Amino acid sequence: MIHQTAIIHPSAKLADNVKIGPYSIIGADVEIGEGTVIESHVVVKGITKIGKNNHFYQFCSVGEDCQDKKYAGEPTRLEIGDRNIFREACTVHRGTVQDESLTKIGSDNLFMAYAHIAHDCMVGDHNILANNATLAGHVHIGDHVILGGLTAVHQFCKIGSHSFCGGGSVVLRDIPPYVMVGGVNNTPHGINSEGLRRRGFEKDTIMAIRRAYKVLYRNGNRAEEAVEKMREMVEATPEVGLLAEFVASSQRGIVR
Repeated sequence: MIHQTAIIHPSAKLADNVKIGPYSIIGADVEIGEGTVIESHVVVKGITKIGKNNHFYQFCSVGEDCQDKKYAGEPTRLEIGDRNIFREACTVHRGTVQDESLTKIGSDNLFMAYAHIAHDCMVGDHNILANNATLAGHVHIGDHVILGGLTAVHQFCKIGSHSFCGGGSVVLRDIPPYVMVGGVNNTPHGINSEGLRRRGFEKDTIMAIRRAYKVLYRNGNRAEEAVEKMREMVEATPEVGLLAEFVASSQRGIVR
């Protein structure tokens, strides 16, 4: 399962049924779980742990030193879960000691061609980053998030679960859960109702989330006032709590 032209460091740990394609390089301190496929011309290095049944297409660079000028060669880490797909030329960098020394990606994500995940990013499960989507350092993404092609996310931004960014978005502030945004200024355009329906959210739950969106964006409330009103809705619809607590904990401020 390992091509004769691949270079595997003696200290690398490869589980059963791992496939390594032509001219790929697996460095020291790399651990790869069973069933993972590494296509041709892929580089995996650093203290990098990769789970089961992932698929890395050609020319991916995984676990490379970060592009932060403060980085001075410290032994930082990258962790990747299971069943992720990294299409052509994706880049994923390890963390920095200025944060938790860790970049972490969950499971069942799709990273389309040329997507970039910078140092110290935390990415959850079931997300889609379309072609050329770029995460700067320290970005946190929840679950079931879709970032359209050429989306650029500023460092330290947080993107809540079930949100949607249209192609070409420039994200400079936090995006709350369920919210759809687009454009350079990230104008909110309602909730991601179609995505919620596809994930099995009940009609009444979606309606309650839509009402919470109006409390946050349409009724003239300040963020603090909207949080208190949304918290009053949580007993009837617990899913609204995800939105309320995200807004309450935002440090960069949310898109408005």
